[in-house]
Amino acid sequence: MRIGLVYDLRDDYRAMGFSEEATVEFDSIETIDGMAGALERLGHQVDRIGHGKKLAQRLVLGDRWDLVWSIAEGVKGRCREAQVPGLLELYDQPYAFSDALTMALALDKAMAKRVVRDHGIPTAPFMVFDNAAGDAADWEHFPAFVKPLAEGTGKGCELASKVADRSGLINAARALVLRFQQPALVEAYLPGREFTVGIVGNGDDARVLGVMEIFLNQHADQGVYSMRNKEESEQLCYYEAGKDATAALVAERGLAAYRALGCRDSCRLDFRCDASGSPVFMEANPIAGLHPTHSDLPILSGLNGISYDQLVALILDAAMDRYGMGGAELQRLKRRKVG
Repeated sequence: MRIGLVYDLRDDYRAMGFSEEATVEFDSIETIDGMAGALERLGHQVDRIGHGKKLAQRLVLGDRWDLVWSIAEGVKGRCREAQVPGLLELYDQPYAFSDALTMALALDKAMAKRVVRDHGIPTAPFMVFDNAAGDAADWEHFPAFVKPLAEGTGKGCELASKVADRSGLINAARALVLRFQQPALVEAYLPGREFTVGIVGNGDDARVLGVMEIFLNQHADQGVYSMRNKEESEQLCYYEAGKDATAALVAERGLAAYRALGCRDSCRLDFRCDASGSPVFMEANPIAGLHPTHSDLPILSGLNGISYDQLVALILDAAMDRYGMGGAELQRLKRRKVG
């Protein structure tokens, strides 16, 4: 099968003058090599297309693929992760991962929380702050946590994000609005354990790959899985497979959120426990990082007995299954009854 690979490469955007923070969501060449290598070892031909504009040029020229595998984040706007899926649908080109609606919904964290909350899945109290101090006039949940509304990879999540009073909230939110040119999301701070759960498959056939608990060492930014902690995770964090009753509840709620948001093929969903120890939905990542050794989803999979190549095969098989192309690895996972 001929697979087109679409991605935003960090080095490309650095060469254009983008800052380190602006490129943190984009992928390293090691990630692209890892994915391409896995797909080739699975017997497929890989065409490295590059970013969304290069994809558009190729589509206009008439190029087509059996399937497009896109992890492109896009550059600007809360719908940026939906741009490539929307383009592919315009040209009736089969592709892996979620559609444009789910991509946009998940990136806007407040919209995702509303949908998940309406499906009965716990979320922390939250509000959207957009410049005016009046936005915070009725907020009473302290400590609070403030972060950009539509960013990933921990951008804007730092020690200063945790605030103790209304004055601190307003100052932190205004700073983020100015820095990222978008509204800020304000949430009641969750003080408990932090988990992430990986899902693969579609609809009733979606399955949990496993649950992973995230721990911070003494040198890490404490109380927050910050951008610094994520970028330097090998030195600042360690991870364990979640196997207890709380992890099982994360798996159950993660699968319910995956379905509520209409995720396809694969997604990683993040949870943190409240003061009573109950896991609360934070966000969904429908194009989770896929660096073979650094990204949470491959680490999570490895801790639960699934190799990197098997993970790639499972995601690919889920997409192929949707298009009636088969999917042997996915069928094996179903027989294992994971999740």
